[in-house]
Amino acid sequence: MTKQKKKIDEARIEKAVREILSAVGEDLNRDGLKDTPARVARMYGELLAGMHDDPNTHISRVFNENYDEIVLLRDIPFYSICEHHLMPFIGSAHVAYLPSGKILGVSKLARIVDCFARRLQTQERLTYQIADCLMSNLKPLGVAVVLEAAHSCMTIRGIKKPGSVMVTSAVRGLFRKDPRSRNEIMSLIHSQNK
Repeated sequence: MTKQKKKIDEARIEKAVREILSAVGEDLNRDGLKDTPARVARMYGELLAGMHDDPNTHISRVFNENYDEIVLLRDIPFYSICEHHLMPFIGSAHVAYLPSGKILGVSKLARIVDCFARRLQTQERLTYQIADCLMSNLKPLGVAVVLEAAHSCMTIRGIKKPGSVMVTSAVRGLFRKDPRSRNEIMSLIHSQNK
């Protein structure tokens, strides 16, 4: 069993938000801002709920199945918070595995994505965490994870390049070792039959 992490301290977040609002010159008593610190604290509790979620719980129930072809769940919407600027990045995850006698309920793939996404993250680490979790817990012959996301830290600030999409991938097992298998899974992930 993993050690329980400290829960989010909403009172401290509220205090910090009040300080930020004051620092940018806002009137904390203005009608539109009176409840903002509490709203922001609740928002962070929701957006970062994965920090207190153990992804292994989503793989605790697997099914024995003699299925030896690719399983792919494509276009899983996700959002995460960039740890560099505390701004969201939003996109789609494509998660595939090649079973070795065990399959996972399809909703569990989306739950694993959410569990890791709802943390302070980098997209690269998020991609690896999803792939490694599936590989180590499900023990498939291969895993492939591709994430496509728009990062608000570069679309609405900094370089300001809206419409740009960052793509990351992690391939494990047979998908990494066998070029034909890798090409097949990437073809399925990127097929235009959406």
